[in-house]
Amino acid sequence: MAAAEVARQGEGCRTVPLSGHVGFDSLPDQLVNKSVNHGFCFNILCVGETGLGKSTLMDTLFNTKFEGDPASHSQPGVQLKSNTYDLQESNVNLKLTIVSTVGFGDQINKEDSYKPIVEFIDAQFEAYLQEELKIKRVLHNYHDTRIHACLYFIAPTGHSLKSLDLVTMKKLDSKVNIIPIIAKSDAISKSELTKFKIKITSELVSNGVQIYQFPTDDESVAEINGTMNAHLPFAVIGSTEELKIGNKMMKARQYPWGTVQVENETHCDFVKLREMLIRVNMEDLREQTHTRHYELYRRCKLEEMGFKDTDPDSKPFSLQETYEAKRNEFLGELQKKEEAMRQMFVQRVKEKEAELKEAEKELHEKFDRLKKLHQDEKKKLEDKKKSLDDEVNAFKQRKTAAELLQSQAQQAGGSQTLKRDKERKKLACCGPDASVALCAG
Repeated sequence: MAAAEVARQGEGCRTVPLSGHVGFDSLPDQLVNKSVNHGFCFNILCVGETGLGKSTLMDTLFNTKFEGDPASHSQPGVQLKSNTYDLQESNVNLKLTIVSTVGFGDQINKEDSYKPIVEFIDAQFEAYLQEELKIKRVLHNYHDTRIHACLYFIAPTGHSLKSLDLVTMKKLDSKVNIIPIIAKSDAISKSELTKFKIKITSELVSNGVQIYQFPTDDESVAEINGTMNAHLPFAVIGSTEELKIGNKMMKARQYPWGTVQVENETHCDFVKLREMLIRVNMEDLREQTHTRHYELYRRCKLEEMGFKDTDPDSKPFSLQETYEAKRNEFLGELQKKEEAMRQMFVQRVKEKEAELKEAEKELHEKFDRLKKLHQDEKKKLEDKKKSLDDEVNAFKQRKTAAELLQSQAQQAGGSQTLKRDKERKKLACCGPDASVALCAG
């Protein structure tokens, strides 16, 4: 409501003349001084297969030697390597970040090669959004890592774009400013290069890939930008080696058949790329990143979070109302989840109780079986003990009877022996005839 009211008031503003000098015409100078004191940042993403000269071109563009080791072709996946450098030219400070895609296009299965790149770009947007949503923000000192320009290196095949290139650029065109360049363009002839450029442009258009177009709405750069748009993609050569050509030392590449001068526009488009990327459109690339690509990401992210500008009746929706609606929605969902969890808990408790009851029943049945078995065994043992006791008693009785019979026999035998002894003594007294008579008798 407030924004609409301000807009309506702005439409009714009147232009009035000044009767003297006020001083607000110095605002551009103030802005320039403030910007120079604060410094600038610029982030470049270099996408392309290993060996296309990405690092060499960066060294050539900024007329320095950046640190870095050559990448190998044995990477298991695509890795993004970011390096930040502080550069100074005259009194202007530039914090330059170069992000390289190590291992891009080296895998046999290249289907998901673009995913790490997309995730990296989104991660930088997300970091900026989180900083922006903080209560206490420090955006003026925040190191902005959002990618401002993507230099997409195309292999100089002379035929057509690879499927990997088309898929990757299509995935990136809504997230970053893509500037396609033909790397190592001295590998093909001029006629082949012209046809190759036309083929690339045709394939980009037919596949709906939106590349960065240099702006033509500013009259001061409209003519040069319009001309340079027709030269896309730029055919470039990079070299940090300086050779003496005539009376000057120039960056060039020496071949057996001749010399290719990097800054000679009849040899390659390196100067055009440097002019468009750094000297003319660097600020527009930064602005496009913020106003177009980041705003798209921010809008989609906030819509996912439930924030919107209007209600279903197309009426303005304040942030407070959005927060309250989202909070109520969240609380409702939370209550539903809580109720579902409670029901699940009750159900599981019932199931557990049933399991415990069943287990208790089985334990009782097992106890009863063991108890009965114990009683049966005890009864058997008692019966066996009783039988053994009966046998022991019977044996004792038989033993007693046998001992009694043996005692009686011994007593009877003793009596007969005593009688015979007496008779022998008597016969001895009577003489031999008596003994014979006794024996005969």
